[in-house]
Amino acid sequence: MHQTPPTPSTIVDLVKVSKTYHPDTQALVDISLNVCQGEILFLTGVSGAGKTTLLRLISHIERPTKGMIEVAGIDLGKLPRNKIHLLRRKVGTAYQDFKLLSDRTVADNIAIAMEVIYRPSSHIEQRTRTLLDQLDLATKYNTRAGDLSRGEQQRVAIARAVANNPEIVLADEPTGNLDAETTARVMELFYQLNRQGTTLLIATHDRSLFADTGHRVIELRSGKIKSTVNRSLKNISEPTEEVHTVQESEQ
Repeated sequence: MHQTPPTPSTIVDLVKVSKTYHPDTQALVDISLNVCQGEILFLTGVSGAGKTTLLRLISHIERPTKGMIEVAGIDLGKLPRNKIHLLRRKVGTAYQDFKLLSDRTVADNIAIAMEVIYRPSSHIEQRTRTLLDQLDLATKYNTRAGDLSRGEQQRVAIARAVANNPEIVLADEPTGNLDAETTARVMELFYQLNRQGTTLLIATHDRSLFADTGHRVIELRSGKIKSTVNRSLKNISEPTEEVHTVQESEQ
């Protein structure tokens, strides 16, 4: 008997969300959006369209002027300050300004994300070296972050964002400073994470990243959803049994 596969659950839900900056600059206007668990969603639009603001609201770096945001089962409007760390464990963020510690090594910058959730040092070193190898930065392990090029800093920020295999990754123009070969490396890392069940929201103006991928694309214009290209739910990845086992052993 043929069984219909279950519909993926919602992991990010925005209801009538607006963001106004003082005195009257409207960055986002009445945005309603839901993202399914295991989905890759691309946000596109010109600079100033609202892509970065939307990601900052989802990560709880900023608060909406009005509306409701729920992320990984957490109502951000009701999240007390002393519980924000619970959200940080579920969401990895990579922004255009990188936020690296320039006087610390590349390895230190990536390790910080894992140290705060008490990963053992052996796991931290292995995970750091694996990510640096995937992103063609293996020789930069002990290099000060401040001595890197912008493209290298961008890749370190991405490595830090995904180090803990978060449920959700938010990436703001993650390939903006990269050449075609390095862009392909970054996107392969993202797709690998997605195959393991990670949900990705990627803001980009580079249409080559999402052309013919089969993933949903939302275009923002002047803080509003201008258009949506919907894709089939069959493109949403489900974690493999192997990944479930790894996650259970790490808890």
